[in-house]
Amino acid sequence: MTVRIGTSGWQYRHWRGTYYPEGLATAHWLGFYTRHFDTVEVNNAFYRLPEASTFDRWRDSVPDRFQMAVKMSSYLTHNRRLREPEEPVHRFLERARRLGDKLGPVLVQLPPTMRVAPDRLDRTLACFGPDVRVAVEARHQSWDSDEVWDVLAAHHAAWVIADAPWRRWPVVRTAGWGYLRFHQGRATPHPCYGRTALAGWARRVAALWPDSADVYAYFNNDPCACALRDARVFASAARRLGRTTTAVPPRGAVHLCDPP
Repeated sequence: MTVRIGTSGWQYRHWRGTYYPEGLATAHWLGFYTRHFDTVEVNNAFYRLPEASTFDRWRDSVPDRFQMAVKMSSYLTHNRRLREPEEPVHRFLERARRLGDKLGPVLVQLPPTMRVAPDRLDRTLACFGPDVRVAVEARHQSWDSDEVWDVLAAHHAAWVIADAPWRRWPVVRTAGWGYLRFHQGRATPHPCYGRTALAGWARRVAALWPDSADVYAYFNNDPCACALRDARVFASAARRLGRTTTAVPPRGAVHLCDPP
């Protein structure tokens, strides 16, 4: 199993000085990030689908080994709420596929007010085709059901196992690969995760997937550079369990903010 570890985005101005060198231009931040990571989750596609030229630039800016998970446009998930998904998915993939082999999973994050709709989910997943990995993060409690997990399994799509103090997602495997999102820990400084919590998550991953599976894990707790530090701690915990992980920043590369 390879645990592919990264962060949810890389364009955070508060990482200047805590991770990015003070004098490094923002245009070079992605290149710097790829020195320490082999994957990233691209969230800005959720708010506004980037132009084809942007995907081309990303493809040409990252190494061959690098994978970019891309978040599906909110036009489909929040505006249409998965209704009539064919055109939005086609338009999204037309651009995202320009990443070539560097395209990782597509993240479909549903609004917290959207109740379960298995038929709409099934129709949406069918639009992506068998060659695209899709991970679904459902945030309304009604989605926690065997019916939903069966739909995901039929399309080899992953149920996103997410963690946050405000919601406990079921730890369920629906595909031969996995997708985790870490939103907010309970340690100091806020919103970092503690070592014990991350070790527990590493054990859950090792129990759910065999060594041959890919598991993507992204840290979305960017304040105080917590995501960067937690990626390294989580990788260490997974390696202690005999799991292979992708690159993470070395010790000393990240400086957390001072606790209040």
